[in-house]
Amino acid sequence: MGKEVKSQWDGFSLKPRREVPGGLWLACPACGHMLHRKSVEQNLSVCPECDSHFRISGPERVSQLVDEGSFEELCSDLSSDDPLKFKFRDTTYKKRLKADVKKGDANEAMLIGKAFIRGRGVMLAAMNFDFLGGSMGMVVGEKFCVAVEEAIAQSLPLVVVSCSGGARMHEGVVSLGQMAKTSAALAKFDEAGGLFVSVLTDPTTGGVTASFAMLGDVIIAEPGALIGFAGPRTIYETIKVELPEGFQRAEFLLEHGFVDMIVHRKDLRSEIGRLIDYCGK
Repeated sequence: MGKEVKSQWDGFSLKPRREVPGGLWLACPACGHMLHRKSVEQNLSVCPECDSHFRISGPERVSQLVDEGSFEELCSDLSSDDPLKFKFRDTTYKKRLKADVKKGDANEAMLIGKAFIRGRGVMLAAMNFDFLGGSMGMVVGEKFCVAVEEAIAQSLPLVVVSCSGGARMHEGVVSLGQMAKTSAALAKFDEAGGLFVSVLTDPTTGGVTASFAMLGDVIIAEPGALIGFAGPRTIYETIKVELPEGFQRAEFLLEHGFVDMIVHRKDLRSEIGRLIDYCGK
């Protein structure tokens, strides 16, 4: 008998092919490269091609910074109210709050707690851009002040990671009042001889920049972070002026003396530990 010849159709199935799971890939917003999501996460959410630092959530920031299992969260039950019964577009502030709680892993735009960073005890506050753009309302202001008070009581350095679109418009003057409240708390902390390390990430803007973010004893910025009061788009829409290239970026601010150093995300833990040791805290 002759040798059986295999057809190119042997093994062919009319069943639909299993689709590749969604969310495995993402495009870097800076260089446009398609990146495997897991490899980016393993690289601390930094693009392996161009070194662009992606925005990360507050809980992610905490897990990256602190010694494993050391974070003891405070005031996790605090949540925002709606003092102005604010309505915008086709929804309300209350509905927006509920939606952001459901979609994320935090119930406000700031997490605070005691932790250890490379074995050094700290009081840590990390802003969460995933929650209403990291905007500062009365709960953020209250949490910040609790963190300052605990840092004084326990003689701990205060480390605050800012990532914010500014004051929360939904709370009007109540939100704006947090600028003075947080600044006054830091004045008290300074009188007590505390060390405040302020870490600015992309973006740090509006009322947060105009208050506690720029009041650090040491101000650290991540590479390429947008830092300013009004963003480039707002400035153009207001006064029709195109800003110079790189204006309001971390490198520009370092050159002009507004921040003390730029630190890559992979070095942030060790740099904070070094600063605490250097300052004797």
